[in-house]
Amino acid sequence: MLKKITLLRERVEDWTAYPFTVPTIATLPEINLHSRIVFFAGENGSGKSTLLEAIAAHYGFGPEGGNRSFSSDTTPSNHSIDALVKALRLSFDKRTGAGFFLRAESFFNTATRLDDLDDPRENAGRGAPILPSYGGQSLHSRSHGETFFTLLERKFTRNGLFLLDEPEAALSAQRQLSFLILLNDTLRRFKDAQFLISSHSPVLLGYPGAQILSFDDGHLREIAYEDSVPLQIVRRFLNYRESFLNELFQETPSLFEEEKESKFHRTILRTKAPKPR
Repeated sequence: MLKKITLLRERVEDWTAYPFTVPTIATLPEINLHSRIVFFAGENGSGKSTLLEAIAAHYGFGPEGGNRSFSSDTTPSNHSIDALVKALRLSFDKRTGAGFFLRAESFFNTATRLDDLDDPRENAGRGAPILPSYGGQSLHSRSHGETFFTLLERKFTRNGLFLLDEPEAALSAQRQLSFLILLNDTLRRFKDAQFLISSHSPVLLGYPGAQILSFDDGHLREIAYEDSVPLQIVRRFLNYRESFLNELFQETPSLFEEEKESKFHRTILRTKAPKPR
């Protein structure tokens, strides 16, 4: 199990360069993990995916997903986190190298790489085909959601460190519940399985006993599920939809104006229940 994540500040050469320009990354405290399922929660740009990708790279996984024996790396931008990778220390009670990294943003590239590796013209002399361990057919031959869930069933139900960056991107609400069942079954059956998940989903964040680390407000801190922003927004929307939208639409900003966008988020979080009539 991964027990501790430490930023070795003496190894940071340039605090003015990305990703140390992200406030949560620049102020990263020593993170102690006490659960086998840990969520990174926070608004876009808060640094949660950046840290998850750096952990994956430090562990030996490819920058676009995969495991230690298979990965894809198609763009130089994948290495924008290299400085953070070098400055991290990961402390384990048992480090096996087993596991998988699922990055929703680059999953298309990963699926394409699998097809290329099983192409007879490229795979000549490299041994057995790879796709049978991914369901026996190209991951491009299924819908996005079906592909994700096939991968989850094939690669995430065993011992290892499993990193997932916004898996809900391809999963319906019903599939997210199925994913919770898969998580619960894996953690129950495999004592050396651990999940680190970056997510906006109030469904996934609700897994019992999960440790939730919030990246909002420029610093990392542990929060309770009830304090997570995705839950608060969805709860207020469902309970007070009409008043919520009325107030929201009165102050809707241009999404191209950063200052107004901040006001937009403040409006969402302060929307209150309607007064009794």
